[in-house]
Parts: sequence; structure tokens; C-alpha cells
Amino acid sequence: MEGLIKKTSKLVGLAAGAALALSFAAGCSSGQPDPAQRAVNAANRADQAASRAEAAATKSQQSAAQAQAAASRVEQAASDAKAAADRAEAIAAKTMAGGHHGGGGHHRHHKKAAAEEGATGATGATGATGATGAPGAPATP
Repeated sequence: MEGLIKKTSKLVGLAAGAALALSFAAGCSSGQPDPAQRAVNAANRADQAASRAEAAATKSQQSAAQAQAAASRVEQAASDAKAAADRAEAIAAKTMAGGHHGGGGHHRHHKKAAAEEGATGATGATGATGATGAPGAPATP
């Protein structure tokens, strides 16, 4: 911004100098103000131009600050979104892993125990019946 102000001030100074030089070179004409008055007028215009340039520089600084603040907010929102996505991914991974391993192994254990219990009960009943013999069944020698 300072560079812009310096350039603008130089241009304003050159314009005022050129106006002053033209007023002296033109000399005194019957319908125009004297060179001193024209120099004052040119200086006033240069001052007004410098004021406008300074106001524009201030406005552009404010705009730059607002843009920087907006960029900072966007960056924070992106960071928050990434953190939320990471948390969601971690929850999904935990849910997928927990549901598959924990539930499946536990159910298999019950099925295996039930199968062993059924086999033992059937063998025990057959063994007992075969050893003692069923009532009314012929005895084997």
C-alpha cells in the first residue's frame, strides 16, 4: 500500500509541476487568471487527488484485512470438516471391526457348546440303554 501512495504522490507532484510550468510558459493572457492563481488552482487539485488516493489506499487495506479474515475462517472451517471426517472414519472403522469379530466369535461358541451337549446326551443314553438293556428287549449272550 505504501508503494501505491508514494507512486500516487509522485504523480500528483508531477501533475502540479507540469501545470505550474504550463501556466508560466503560456504567459499572461487577457482572459486567463494570472500564473500565481493557476498554480494555486493546480496545487488544490493535486491536494484533492492525493486525498482521494489516500482514501482509496485505506479502503484497499480494509478490503485486504477483510479478505484475510474470510480466508482464515475458511481455513478453520476446512480444518473442522477434516477433523469431523476423521472422527467419522474412526467410528466407522470401530463399528465395522467390533460388529464382525465380537459378535461372530461369541455365537460360534454357543453353537459349539450346544452341539457337544447334544452329542454327549445322545451317546450317554445309547450307552446306558445298551449296557443295561431296554426293558422287554432280548438279552444278548
